[in-house]
Amino acid sequence: MVSLEVPASYGWVVMVVVAKVLLNIWMGFQVGAARRKYKVFYPTMYANESDNKDAKLFNCVQRGHQNCLEFISVFFALLLLGGLQHPKVASVLGVFYLVSRYYYFTGYASGEPQNRLTLGKYHFFGLFGLLLCTISFGVHLLYNSKT
Repeated sequence: MVSLEVPASYGWVVMVVVAKVLLNIWMGFQVGAARRKYKVFYPTMYANESDNKDAKLFNCVQRGHQNCLEFISVFFALLLLGGLQHPKVASVLGVFYLVSRYYYFTGYASGEPQNRLTLGKYHFFGLFGLLLCTISFGVHLLYNSKT
């Protein structure tokens, strides 16, 4: 059995989680505003270009948010686990990921999908760094186990 102590600096990891939640809420509000602006009503997930002249503009906002949601569980798992061994490094990587995701979303929401890749493409570096932190944590647990 391995006992686990959460370092005080893990508070930074928790704050990054809070920041991601707030960023996600903000993105959701942007989608809601785009729904009103481009007249795309629930439960429609994506606008149909044959029915709505602004479909591409709405779909870019919706898709930017949706893509961020697709990665949210991976981000949280890697941040929370990797942060147990490397809280400061994981926090910095998490902030890097969030900033990149902000630019990914705003670039996509501009209506030109390629704009998401200007600075937004770097979010994978944050995820990869968090993956390394999590692997390090797993190895540390296995190395220190007595069974």
